[in-house]
Amino acid sequence: MSKLTLQELESHLWKSADILRGSVDSSDYKNYIFGLLFLKRLSDVFEEHNHNLIHEHGEEIGSILADDPEQYQFYVPQAARWEQIRKHAEDIGSAINVAFEALENENQTLEGVLTPIDFNRKEVLTDSVLQRLLQHFSLLNLTNSNLSEPDMLGRAYEYLIKMFADDAGKKGGEFYTPSKVVELLVKLLKPEEQMRVYDPTCGSGGMLIQSVDYVREQGGNPESLSLFGQEKNLGTWSIAKMNLLLHGLPDHRIEKGDTIRQPKLVENGEIMLFDRVIANPPFSLKEWGREEAEHDPYGRFQYGLPPKNAGDYAFIQHMVSSLKSEGICGVVMPHGILFRGGAEGKIRKGLIDADLLEAVVGIPSNLFYGTGIPACILIFNRNKSIERKNNVLFIAAENDYEEGKNQNTLRNKDIKKIVAAFDTYKDIEKYSRIVSLEEIKDNEYNLNITRYIDKSEEEIPVDIPKVIEEINKINTKQYDLEVQMNSYLKELNLL
Repeated sequence: MSKLTLQELESHLWKSADILRGSVDSSDYKNYIFGLLFLKRLSDVFEEHNHNLIHEHGEEIGSILADDPEQYQFYVPQAARWEQIRKHAEDIGSAINVAFEALENENQTLEGVLTPIDFNRKEVLTDSVLQRLLQHFSLLNLTNSNLSEPDMLGRAYEYLIKMFADDAGKKGGEFYTPSKVVELLVKLLKPEEQMRVYDPTCGSGGMLIQSVDYVREQGGNPESLSLFGQEKNLGTWSIAKMNLLLHGLPDHRIEKGDTIRQPKLVENGEIMLFDRVIANPPFSLKEWGREEAEHDPYGRFQYGLPPKNAGDYAFIQHMVSSLKSEGICGVVMPHGILFRGGAEGKIRKGLIDADLLEAVVGIPSNLFYGTGIPACILIFNRNKSIERKNNVLFIAAENDYEEGKNQNTLRNKDIKKIVAAFDTYKDIEKYSRIVSLEEIKDNEYNLNITRYIDKSEEEIPVDIPKVIEEINKINTKQYDLEVQMNSYLKELNLL
């Protein structure tokens, strides 16, 4: 019997949304489908491992081991086993809620991950709809032995997150950053083995997962990375936790809560420090927590307090404060932070004077869900190399992308070009330029890329006498043709 392929799994999972259409708001699909996928996967793997223990050790010893929670990554109690849930013909939503609670009680790493998903909403999730949904998921065998590749569940989950972000439109940006933008950021930051990587606005966890993928691709040991994150939205936090677990990344720490108002990653009363900090915070967040920032006990806002209606520089300063002495951070930001004045101008000046800014990368507009504005990536480095000290590299990559119906996309060649320019660190005409801090100061700390890279096309000088000569030639030819035509018509007695 052939194993389940990624394409089959993705198609099957996406069809589960069809069952919910018309019953549930599209922005809520993801919570139910992710919850059931996670439950089915845990139940199938548990049953598989249970069977293997009995097969390997014999009925007597195997049965004892099979009942020992220590033998499993996730112990699935009776109430949470798939076949047990399938027995319910009514009050199915309640049975699923009980299963989630039982799973959390047995497994500390799942605490608070599943119980926020409420299946007991009879006005929209009728027993009939849930019966169809369970039947649909029952057709999937999600045991390890039936998967055609090891990280298939994680990849299918990522696919679903993207599809739900597409479906949710503007709201999709709250939990998902397009994977090509994440790939670019990770390749600029180059996380390595043994590092601590942190995303202060981690959404569904894509940046942390791609950091792991990058280390694996470089031949490093991805399990040596320590992953940290914080996410304000409870539903999105749950998705991130499930995402990491389905990718086989159990040793992570993702906290719930508002990173600016209440940072949870704290050690001995101080902000925890990391080797790499990576984020796509919400653009120009209005109610970001100015009042709390005025009395910040962690000293994160040493360069000044951002204005009440734009929290961009609050996130930037939090990220810079979270860096180890050799740490690097990369952050996606709206273009306005490059040139806006007032309080933001003072913070920008402080960061530049401290020689923390390593690069400014202009990326195309309309890459993100919910906003068509052009964005940029800023790289901050607490330990710039000698050649990069007192300089900032500007890269103008706004025009390199593939146009899409709803969104533009970075292509592989666009990412390679940006990363190569960043790594080689040299001037490339109309694309990248090394600019001294002195020149930036002379420009009053304005970081607008067009101030430093001239992308205008040179006008070709016009040779006026030559143009007149060509026009005269055309006119002469036209006159000759008219004379010939008249002569011909006369011969035919038509004139």
